[in-house]
Amino acid sequence: MRVALIGASGNAGSRILSELVIRGHSVAAIVRNPDAVPKLANVKAKKGDVYDQAGLAELLQGHDAVISSVHFTASDPAKLIAAVRESGVKRYLVVGGAGSLEVAPGLKLIDAPDFPEAYRSEATAGAAFLDRLRQDQDLDWTFLSPSAMFVPGERTGVFRLGLDQLIANEAGSSISFEDFAIALVDELEKPTHIRRRFTVGY
Repeated sequence: MRVALIGASGNAGSRILSELVIRGHSVAAIVRNPDAVPKLANVKAKKGDVYDQAGLAELLQGHDAVISSVHFTASDPAKLIAAVRESGVKRYLVVGGAGSLEVAPGLKLIDAPDFPEAYRSEATAGAAFLDRLRQDQDLDWTFLSPSAMFVPGERTGVFRLGLDQLIANEAGSSISFEDFAIALVDELEKPTHIRRRFTVGY
């Protein structure tokens, strides 16, 4: 596929870029600094600004899918979603957050007593982004939430999928950037969560 990846040089974005390349997809890596994108086959680094709605829409045109891997507090959800819509691309996958996942019936992770204050702003913005997507009738969107701990690790291909409940085991709740990328590109290639959120964890 021809995929536009916004935020291709970040922690999650760089792993998603690698996963797309491994599977033979053609990628437009949209970043603030094109020099930060490694020289890879079928990858074109393009300078883009997530706050420039018209410019971003132009960069996204002609692709089969858009993947957004940017911090929610460092972007404007309304402009991002509008840019995708204006580009004419229907398939939109979003690297989500864990804060809006349920840890008990009716209790979201962000509302749990021990939720770290340092992550509250980003988690709140991520939940708002998901709410905005749920109101959209034009895009075939998917929002993939990681586990509570979203960290560098190994590409194992061994993980579990869920929907709106946080995935955890005896060691806690975690997923590597590398395995998250596998789950996201799996969804790109074989869509099973159109217009909904799902999650991945060990």
